Amino acid sequence: MANQIEWLLRVGKGIMRYSLVLFFVGFGLYKFTLVEALTIEPLMSNSPFFSWLYPLVGVQGASNVIGGLEITTGVLMALRRWRPLLSAAGSLMAAAALLFTLSFLLTTPRLTPDLQGFLIKDLTLLGAALWTAGEAFLAGSFRIIDEQPSLDEPDSMVVTT
Repeated sequence: MANQIEWLLRVGKGIMRYSLVLFFVGFGLYKFTLVEALTIEPLMSNSPFFSWLYPLVGVQGASNVIGGLEITTGVLMALRRWRPLLSAAGSLMAAAALLFTLSFLLTTPRLTPDLQGFLIKDLTLLGAALWTAGEAFLAGSFRIIDEQPSLDEPDSMVVTT
């Protein structure tokens, strides 16, 4: 039974992290299309966090900025195996992005029920992002401890004169 539980945890962790990666990279790439730029414009233009982008870079430029940030977030999260602390930073970026997205529920006038439902799913994604951040920070802290030179192992120490 313990093996099945470990398998469930390992598979669940992978699905949670890499579905977030897919979500952020996929939607990030989609932000570079005119259709998506026009779709998010009513949400972002009413947001105190994003409305300032439109006078600076326009509708497509604002969408491109968000897309670039989302792709960066996804790529950082995907680095968990090799660079867990960078992955943790990506997960925290995802959590921040999801909080901003959830704020659209309060700042966008006349939200349709369909759009409200689309936005509310970000609450679950926020929980996943926070969990993956904590898990990656934990993995990174163990890696830092494991990489410290040991006084018991002379080969692990470098002495300079």
